[in-house]
Parts: sequence; C-alpha cells; structure tokens
Amino acid sequence: MALLRIREVEALQGFKLRLTLTDGSVIERDVSRLLVGPVFEPIRKDLTVFAKVRVEGGTVVWPNGADLCPDVLIWAGPPPAEGQQPAHPPQA
Repeated sequence: MALLRIREVEALQGFKLRLTLTDGSVIERDVSRLLVGPVFEPIRKDLTVFAKVRVEGGTVVWPNGADLCPDVLIWAGPPPAEGQQPAHPPQA
C-alpha cells in the first residue's frame, strides 16, 4: 500500500482546505486550530496569505516556509499501520 499524501490543495473560506489525495479522494479540513506559532502569524492575520497555499512534497506549504504535517491533515494523527483500520478515516 502506497503512503497516502496530498496531491492538490484549494483554500476555502474560514481557514479550510480542500485536499485532493494521491488516491483521488477529496477531503476538507478546518486548519484554524493548527495555525499556531509565529510562523503561522502572517497566515492567520491575512486570508490572502492563507490562500497562497500550495502542495510541495505531499503536504501543504505557504510562501513563508510554513507547512503542516500531511498525516495530521489526512488522518487527524499518524496513519494507520498496514492492515489496521484508521482511527480517523478521511471524510469525503
């Protein structure tokens, strides 16, 4: 089983992201609670900066170098071990 990662991202209103995963599924995540710390300050303060999100290396990044863990975005924690059911499966 290939590691599931993010292939495309679209910024939505209210600090939400629409994520297209490498298996073709699409999920939406509210990332407002994840934008913590000084590196995320410009992103929290300006929605036009938030909207500059892009995919790099299978996760989401912003022009200032801020990024989020793809496992947290996809699974709300670490991915399930092979053969196990995910605790928090992706939601369509």
